[in-house]
Amino acid sequence: MIVAGLMSGTSADGVDVALANIRGSQHRLNMHLKYFETISYSPSLRKRVLAAAESGHVAEICHLNVLIGEVFATATLRAIERAKLKPQQVKLIGSHGQTLHHLPKPQREPGIGPVRSTLQIGDPSVIAERTGITTIADFRSRDLAAGGEGAPLAPYAHHLFFQHRSRSRLIVNLGGIANVTVLAAGAPLESMQAFDTGPCNMLLDAVTARLSNGKQTIDRGGRLAQRGHVDPTILRFLLSHPFLRTPPPKSTGREEFGQSYVKKLLERTRKRRLSLSDVLATCCRFLAHSIHNAQTWIADDIHEVVLGGGGIFNAALMSALQETFAPVPVRTMDECGSYSKAFESIAFAVLAYQSFHGVCANVPAVTGARHPVVLGTITPGHLRIKT
Repeated sequence: MIVAGLMSGTSADGVDVALANIRGSQHRLNMHLKYFETISYSPSLRKRVLAAAESGHVAEICHLNVLIGEVFATATLRAIERAKLKPQQVKLIGSHGQTLHHLPKPQREPGIGPVRSTLQIGDPSVIAERTGITTIADFRSRDLAAGGEGAPLAPYAHHLFFQHRSRSRLIVNLGGIANVTVLAAGAPLESMQAFDTGPCNMLLDAVTARLSNGKQTIDRGGRLAQRGHVDPTILRFLLSHPFLRTPPPKSTGREEFGQSYVKKLLERTRKRRLSLSDVLATCCRFLAHSIHNAQTWIADDIHEVVLGGGGIFNAALMSALQETFAPVPVRTMDECGSYSKAFESIAFAVLAYQSFHGVCANVPAVTGARHPVVLGTITPGHLRIKT
């Protein structure tokens, strides 16, 4: 069936829409990407989402939940039209939504015990109603209910499409948050490792916006960072964050690496009179080290690093990663026959396909859940699915 995968990451840039033709059963799937597009949020909407993630009040979050659903639905219909398809040809939508808050560490409540929580907005009822297509969303919550972190979820798709018989691979997603998946050569799904390593593009974007007084929102292509110099003192400060020393399973987001974190960083860089380029160069080196240091928790030797996500377009970050991992080769997903920018949205198309067929697609070894579960909740559309 053709499945639409929808994703907006921690950077809140917009909606990634992948239309994928998926076939197969259980954990043996074939996938062909038919179309991919990123539909950007308007600057005002992005600002509202980021503000809500840090300090949103209930009325704004309530409104944004439906508004983001409308944006996701519009983006889906636009992608379907541009792919020269009709909504009736798309059997499912898998929507990750827009994460506003993620609290995977248990908080004890009297009389109840440990409570883990997460919140992704983008009402699936709106998406299903506007498109007519059955929509599966809220993928993290069931894993959290089963005692897991609820993230990362893309590693399931990493195993399906990047597992190699003789080469151990480290799959790295350079999104708003960076996460790694360890695919030991020939190892089964159940033994896979994966976890978040810390911030990535969300840090670079926040630094760029703050130090340019909002004139720039991203360091396009990493051109500013390429002109800067790494400051060893600031690099040591960045590498001292306790999350980097926390053993997996672990996941993170703006709760740890949001505006308060950026504020502390920039207070230190001002005292050292660093330019925007110097701060970005130092951050790129920090990101490369934090990803490389993930090997602390990995038993196997890595033969190859495979990169995906928006960060592959940042030349300074790519160069830092290549230098840090040398002599281990660093490649992109595109060079391995897949789709770097589209992969996370493809992953949610895959997760929706598996949820619809009742296949458990969390990986307890990754998330820390007590057992495998079927992910997501299903909101039926108007269009009947023929199986």
